[in-house]
Parts: sequence; structure tokens; C-alpha cells
Amino acid sequence: MQCPNCNVPLRKKVVHGIEINECKKCKGIWFDKDELRKIKDIRDSDLNWLDFDILKHRDKFKVNVPKKICPKCNIKMEVLNYDDSRVEIDFCTKCNGIWLDKKELESIIKYLENAILTKSLGDYVKATIEEAKEILIGPESFISEWKDFSTILRFLQYRILVANPKIHNGLVKLQQNPFNI
Repeated sequence: MQCPNCNVPLRKKVVHGIEINECKKCKGIWFDKDELRKIKDIRDSDLNWLDFDILKHRDKFKVNVPKKICPKCNIKMEVLNYDDSRVEIDFCTKCNGIWLDKKELESIIKYLENAILTKSLGDYVKATIEEAKEILIGPESFISEWKDFSTILRFLQYRILVANPKIHNGLVKLQQNPFNI
């Protein structure tokens, strides 16, 4: 496979047990289908429930943007923003592979970590309900969907405690003196 930026051979590299392809020259990374999600989940397990399904968001594809050639399929890739971030990724509609330029993976991780901190209580309630549905009908395995649900439920609890300091203070007092002595 050739780098879509430099046209030099990509080298195989194992990151957290997942084999990816990286350009030695420009440090761009090629992810086969679903590898970006797996790397993101391993890099920060709190992000496991934040998945961006590219195929459901064709409205985010850019028009008339210079397109890179997929290193796997040799067709022009589409350009789109990762979710609502400013990170532009290159996506192959044939093999579902993703090309990230240097430091774009780190930018995606930072974007998602910030998203966790800025979601409202309502956002967390909605996400919890969606994750509960995905336990039964989600695209991932039951265990994977359960982990996603457990993570979002934990963040919902945090958001409730932040939004309701009296509950938080009451729980702290209860932990300090469980028998109210």
C-alpha cells in the first residue's frame, strides 16, 4: 500500500495489539474498517460509547475537495469532518478505511474528551437510553455494548451529581458517617 500523501510504501505497525499502516515520511496513518474505533477505545476507555458512524453521516461529506487515493482500493476517498469536530478525515466508501494525517488521531481524542466534559444532563439521559437499546440491537457484541452502556451510565451519574450538589454533599456525608453517629 502507498501513502496517499507521499506515494511511498506504508509500513505495518502494531498499536495496542492492532495492526495499522503508517507512512514513515509524513506520519499519516491508514486504518482498515473499524480499527480507528478500536484504537480510540483502547487509548481512552471512557470514549468507548462515543462512536461516529461515518456512513450514517453522508451530510458531513465535503463537496469539491481535493481527494486522496485509497491505499487499499486505489479509488478517490471522500473528505469529511469527524463528527462535529474540525478534524478532516479521508474515508474510502468501498473498503471503509480511514486515512488520518499526522496528529489527527490526537485531535480526535481531544475532541471526544472535550465532548464528554461539555455534554448536558439531557444529553447524557438521551445517550444512556440509546446505549441501552444498543445492548439488544447494537452493531457490536453484547459485551462491547454493555461496556458502552456502563460507561455512559457512570457519566450520567457524574453529571447528576454535578448538577445537584445537595445530592453530592449528602452522599459524601453518608460515606463519612454511614451510621449518622
